Parts: sequence; structure tokens; C-alpha cells
Amino acid sequence: MVSRKLLRTLQAAAAAVLLATGAVAATGAAAQAATQEACDLYAAGGTPCVTAHSTTRALFGAYNGPLYQIQRASDQKYLDIGLLTAGGVADSAPQVSFCAGTRCTVTKIYDQTANHNDLPISWGGFWKGPGPNGSDIGADAMALPVTVGGHPVYGIKVTQGVGYRIDNAKNAPVGAQPEGIYMITSSNYVNQWCCFDYGSGEISHNDTGNATMNAIYWGTACWFNGCTGTGPWVEADLENGMYHNGSGSNKDPNNPGVHHPFVSAWLKNNGTSNFTLKYGDATTGSLTTPYSGGLPRGYSPMKLEPSILLGTGGDNSVSGVGEFFEGAVTSGFPTDATENAVQASVIAAGYGSGGSTNTGAVHATGANKCLDVNGVSTTPGTAVQIWDCNGGSNQTWTRTGTGELNVYSGGNLRCLDASGKGTTPGTKVIIWNCNGQNNQQWTFNANGTVTGVQSGLCLDVTGSGTANGTPVQLAACTGANNQKWSLS
Repeated sequence: MVSRKLLRTLQAAAAAVLLATGAVAATGAAAQAATQEACDLYAAGGTPCVTAHSTTRALFGAYNGPLYQIQRASDQKYLDIGLLTAGGVADSAPQVSFCAGTRCTVTKIYDQTANHNDLPISWGGFWKGPGPNGSDIGADAMALPVTVGGHPVYGIKVTQGVGYRIDNAKNAPVGAQPEGIYMITSSNYVNQWCCFDYGSGEISHNDTGNATMNAIYWGTACWFNGCTGTGPWVEADLENGMYHNGSGSNKDPNNPGVHHPFVSAWLKNNGTSNFTLKYGDATTGSLTTPYSGGLPRGYSPMKLEPSILLGTGGDNSVSGVGEFFEGAVTSGFPTDATENAVQASVIAAGYGSGGSTNTGAVHATGANKCLDVNGVSTTPGTAVQIWDCNGGSNQTWTRTGTGELNVYSGGNLRCLDASGKGTTPGTKVIIWNCNGQNNQQWTFNANGTVTGVQSGLCLDVTGSGTANGTPVQLAACTGANNQKWSLS
């Protein structure tokens, strides 16, 4: 961990840089005394942020603008989510009120730098997204509740098909210009598919060859046959490969995977001779460097293009999943001291699990009925069905920060469960004692479907039935109305 003396030195330097350049005003707030946050520290180290994205907090001590934009399904209205105070954490209360009784989607993540490199929903690419005309979709705004400094906030839960991107980002590194990246993510929600990325990609949203990307990949992909452990790992997506090191594969016995609720992931690339990967616990401790060395064969010099992406690969590969809370892209190759100081500032922010929850009825859109525990039973194994909405305790569900759907309370607390850990279509959906396993974790997707984390299958009203007592099961996702739900 960075020493207090070093951190004070960097913070003092940051203040001097900001006053000299007018960067405080550039972040959208009047000049004032402020805590030095991640991008202030990068500026102090001579590698300023060219993008700064977060849905949870300010990345400049003086920033007081919007963090992200949401849209609700009921009337298509938009709302910008800002901060409780300049340089502080997100003010999530307006979001909770705005989204009550309907679904909300994150439609834009604002850039906190003067470059205004905001991230809208991506228009798609070589690989088509599930949105209109092959575009990607936005994340469910309520899907990832956490806390920062004890305050409830929301991250971005990237399910398959979610993607954000800006092309021709102002002042983004290009060609072989050096670049640094960090993001805060989580080990709680990952897969092996391509690609949950944050960083630089191609402006065409197509694979334009080796070295045209420089992005952090986070997940369990092992492209080069020979990885230690099962991951997830911090890797470099340099196009046509997620690299653990210069040769690709991960043979390091000390790097079997990173398992923290909040992970800090780091990549820097000098464009010609070195890329460096780091990771850490975003709530405590120092950074670990699993690799710092030469670029892979055929990747020097780099050929970066000024497109900044989140959630997909450079060619819009949309099969990766992950969680995103904050991140930045820098101009220049940050020093280790600067990255240590940024890690310390993230720790000081105080990320925590168990954010705000949503409690209410889970409505079956197609049948206009509610998800219901048969007979108001609390017995583990009781089937779940649809029934006329009546506000009963057997129809009152709580969506937790860990992705569970709980019913009842106290000693009778039960979780929505895929029976027998089933992963095949037709698996019964029941209630069971809550056990933290992923057959009891559910993802509310932006298109209204609810998928099982373990199976990837959709919560489905059997046979598109609308009658009271129609059972609920797992089924292959079709996007039909009998697979659409809302919590209110």
C-alpha cells in the first residue's frame, strides 16, 4: 500500500497541477478545496485522465456534474443521476423514486473530464447486439446495488448484450501512444466468453488486426491453453487474444485467480515494448503485478484507435458478463507510485456490499399476474406459480445485492431456487432455504427477462399460460411476453 507520506506528496502535487491548468473548472465545478480523487492523482503524476467513468462516485475532487443517465420503461422519460456533494458519491434516491413500479435502463455514462467522452449505448458492430438494428442494450439501472462510504449507489451489471461505446474519443491515445487504464469490478459475476472489456477498441467496431485494441479484460477466458487455476484473471485484450503475459498463457502458480467482491484491475501499455497488468482488492491492501514485460510477437508497435468501450470486445463481441463501478483511461504510461496512490484513494472511498434492495411483487408481464408461492407455504421445495396479485406475503419478494429473490422473513426466509441445481429447460422453480449458491441468483435484464446465473435460462410461465396456478419453470430465452417480469 502507498505510504501516507507519498500519498500526501502526490496530493499536494495534484493541487498544484490543477491550479496551474484550470483543471478544477474543467471538471464542471467552481474552484474549491477538495479531496484529491483518482483522476487528480493521475494528473499529478503527469498522466491525466482522458476519460473518467463511474456510476458510483466522483473521480475528481471538484466534480459536481452528472454521473449517468437512466430511462424508465413506463413513459420513456430520462433522468440524470448526480452527486450528493461535489467530489462525493452518487445521489441514488431520485433513481429509486423515478424507477418505482417500472424498469429503468442506463442509457449513458457521463465522462467527468473536460473531454466529454460520454459512453452511450453502442450501435453494435460486426457481432450484432440484441437491440434495435443490431445495437447493444443498456444495463438494468437497479440490478447492482452496493454502497460507497455507507451510501447506497448502483453499479453497471453487464449481462450478455449490454455495451457502451464512444468513437473518436477526444484526446484518447492513438497509434503507439502510451495509455493507462484502471477499473473497479467484481469477482461475483464473470464468465469465459468474449468480452467484458474496458478500454480502447476500433472505431469501426470490427476486428482490424493485432494491436488495434488496448483494454482490460476481466473474466475466466484462457485463450492460449494453459492457465493456472480457474480465474477470474485480469488480462489484456490487445485484439485477437486476451493476454496474461507476452506469450499469452498463464503459467504463474501464484495467479490462480482473483476473488474479491470488489476488484481493482489495471493495464498500462507504452505502445512499443511493455505492457503491465495489476490487480488488487478494492477495499484493502496493495496491488499485485502478475506481469510486466514485452508485448506479444506482432503487437509492437501498437496501433490504437480512439474508440472507448465498456462491456464488449472491439468487434462488439457481446457474450461477456461483468460488473463495473468506475474506471478511467489516461494519456501516458502511469508510474507505479501514481497507481499506488489511486489504489489508496479507491480504498478510502469505502466500497461495500449489501446495497439497497428492492421489495415488492414480481409481475408476470404477459399474464398480468404475480409470482406466487403455492398455498402461502414456507416448506422448502414448494412450487412457484403465477396468481392474481393480492399483496400477500407469498407474493412479496426482495431482490438483494447478491442477486437473490427472497420471500418471507426471519426463520421462514426462503429463496427462489432452480430445483436440484437444474440447468436444462423444464427445470422447476421452487422456494428453498437460502444457501448463497448460484442456482438461487437471478439477473434482471434490460429487456425484461430474468435469467438464472447458473443456467443462463429464463424464468418462464409454462406454456405461456395465464390461469391462476400456472407453474413457473426455466426455459431457453426467447424474449416472449411469458418470459418478461418486473419488480415493483
